[in-house]
Amino acid sequence: MIFKTIAAFVLFLQATAVFSPKEACAEKAYTNPVLVDTLSSPHMGTMGIGDPAVIFFEGKYYLYPTGDNHGYDVYISTDLVHWEKGPRVFRSKESGVWAPDVLYNPPDRKFYLYYTVNRRVGVAVADRPDGTFRDLGALVEHAIDADMFLDEDGRYYLYYATYPKFGIYVQQMEGPITKKGEPILLIRPDEAWEKKGEPITEAPWMLKHHGTYHLLYSGGGANTRYYAIGYATSKSPLGPFVKYPGNPMMKEGCGVYGPGHCSVIETPGGKLWIIYHQKKDGLKDWDRMICIDPLWFDDQGVLHGRATRGTPEPAPVTN
Repeated sequence: MIFKTIAAFVLFLQATAVFSPKEACAEKAYTNPVLVDTLSSPHMGTMGIGDPAVIFFEGKYYLYPTGDNHGYDVYISTDLVHWEKGPRVFRSKESGVWAPDVLYNPPDRKFYLYYTVNRRVGVAVADRPDGTFRDLGALVEHAIDADMFLDEDGRYYLYYATYPKFGIYVQQMEGPITKKGEPILLIRPDEAWEKKGEPITEAPWMLKHHGTYHLLYSGGGANTRYYAIGYATSKSPLGPFVKYPGNPMMKEGCGVYGPGHCSVIETPGGKLWIIYHQKKDGLKDWDRMICIDPLWFDDQGVLHGRATRGTPEPAPVTN
């Protein structure tokens, strides 16, 4: 399994380090939401933060969410539970800034931010995860919600959703900023749960497990309680992808509203955590907050997750 946020040498250190129980149990429990920040927008009114992308670097987790639609702030944590707001890392001259993604690129030791603004995906670069990202320009027009995936063989793949006609595509890349060939359509909103509120498939996130590519995505109206998370699988990062018949994997219920737009990270010991947003309530709006929950594979290789809220849950082991 490979994650774009953890270089090979970090995986080696995690696999060979020895931890005592006291070191490993920095926090016994957490309760969702783990991060709430009330913001406002002249176009959308009161809103929270959503669409989180999380990376790990030098002992810290860096979370980049959609915020006030003018840029991105970074939030920093050592345990995925307690978050401190850091600096603004990207500013746009335009409003309508959504859904960031950040890649740490080991070959040049740079950080690449894939941003969405006004129906296009662009890229910016920085020397540090909490540094100021310098805009390098647009990559894809009529697109949102980019996710850059660096595979084990060193090849790059940019996943994104087209907008306003929704579909999820993959674009092969020569590197973090250079496209290769033509984009390939992977999935469209053709299932009932993906059409609640509005027919949408967006927010791709690539996860590789035992040679199988799991394309996580969100469907349904993003400002409704019906927004949910599903996934599709393939033996190739270019597809074809087959949607999991048990979709949506994470959905509303038991006090949870509109769970969606996720990223995934692996903590020491090999446990997977999904970082995503929930809506504050069942109203049709953008008042959102950040949550975390475990992901796991069963003996048949099927991926599972469960959205929680307001109940104490075992906290991540992150030391």
